[in-house]
Amino acid sequence: MIGLRGRLAAAFTAVALLAALLASGISYVLLRRVMLQRAQDAVLTDVRNALARQIPPRLPPDVTVLVAAQLSDTLGSAPGRKVAAVPMPLDGSAALPALASLDVPVTAEFARRARQGLVFRRVVRHGRPYLLVGGRVTGYETTTDEPWRTTPPMVFVSASLSREASDLALFTRTLLVADAAALVSALGLALLATRGVLRPVRRLGAAARALGAGDFGTRVDVRGRDEMADLARTFNRTAEALERTVTELRAMEAASRRFVADVSHELRTPLTSMIAVTDVLAEDAGPGGDGAAALVAGETRRLGRLVEHLIEISRFDAGAAALVADEVNLADAVTATLAARGWRDEVTVAGPADLDVRLDPRRFDVIIANLVGNALEHGRPPVALNFARVERGGVAGVEVVVADRGPGLPDDLVAVVFDRFVKAEAARSRSEGSGLGLSIARENALLHGGGLEAGNGPDGGAVFTLWLPGPFPDGGEAP
Repeated sequence: MIGLRGRLAAAFTAVALLAALLASGISYVLLRRVMLQRAQDAVLTDVRNALARQIPPRLPPDVTVLVAAQLSDTLGSAPGRKVAAVPMPLDGSAALPALASLDVPVTAEFARRARQGLVFRRVVRHGRPYLLVGGRVTGYETTTDEPWRTTPPMVFVSASLSREASDLALFTRTLLVADAAALVSALGLALLATRGVLRPVRRLGAAARALGAGDFGTRVDVRGRDEMADLARTFNRTAEALERTVTELRAMEAASRRFVADVSHELRTPLTSMIAVTDVLAEDAGPGGDGAAALVAGETRRLGRLVEHLIEISRFDAGAAALVADEVNLADAVTATLAARGWRDEVTVAGPADLDVRLDPRRFDVIIANLVGNALEHGRPPVALNFARVERGGVAGVEVVVADRGPGLPDDLVAVVFDRFVKAEAARSRSEGSGLGLSIARENALLHGGGLEAGNGPDGGAVFTLWLPGPFPDGGEAP
């Protein structure tokens, strides 16, 4: 695709070429008219003068042949001309065979018109231009009673216009050379002009890219008082407003995160005490005791999980989360996670028993617990967990797939399932989950340099796919 500079240069060059061609065409037409008119006037003047000098006003009888010879000698002396002086017949056609010596044919119509006076026309014969002139004297007196013996001859002259054609051809070549030189000059000037015009545009483009990359302190130097200077000033004002707005938003976001983190930390200590007290009250009440104590204990534990999740999210937002990697047997880690939560009998696990990888055991436990817990809560058994070595983009890693046989994820939920506080049962006033579990799982996967994806299986049910990159302690590669 042609850039802006190319389009401007092409437009500038096209205008210059059009102007040059227009000027050349006008010059050619005017010069051609002048040259042909001059050649035509010269021949016509010679013919008129020859007729006036060689044919007297009172014409004697039987002098047609003599006058014709004198006219031929007088008019035929110029280079490039041929003359035919013939007696004027009573009808125009009788004189045509005598005109064969001319370089161009004479039609009966032209001969008939020549009987009335001086006529001319331009003719092209075998690719060469000619001027054909014909005429006779009409203002004379006879000296005998036999007018047919005193009729002056008709004169036909063919004058070659080859010299004029050659001059026009040379002039045309000169114009073409001049137009080519003008085109080259216009193209060079256009490139220089567009370079100067587009330089501030390039500066604005570079500044816009820097602004888009997050450098909100970018400004453009304002030079001159033209439209580009106005555009630069507008850009600077826009950049200032954007920098001010982004700074305020960042400050508000940081304050919001600090508030959530501070509140979560402040709630952790009293909630720990409340959880311990409510658990004791629920145990003292016994199976047949007051249900209120059990309800308070359950809600207190739920509030405690929410606070823990908020604290964990605040660490990710603050960039304080860090990996503590260790060599882990993946099968043992998965089994430990399921056993710690009493899910071993509810989940079928499949994968190589000797698959070792370096990862953060605690964060891996959080990921698996959230994925399996989500499948058990919202799906239907059996819940399957499969893991294996898988290579992505040329990088070796491990893939863990958790699938259930439930109704699957709604179409409008697939794209936002990892967003914070998004729940599958959003219409319910409350649910057991905090809406942060899957968000925390994805943040932990990203912290490892991997990824977490959600979708639906071909037979129904939600499918979550975790991929974490190596390295493998044994130096192995993904199959």
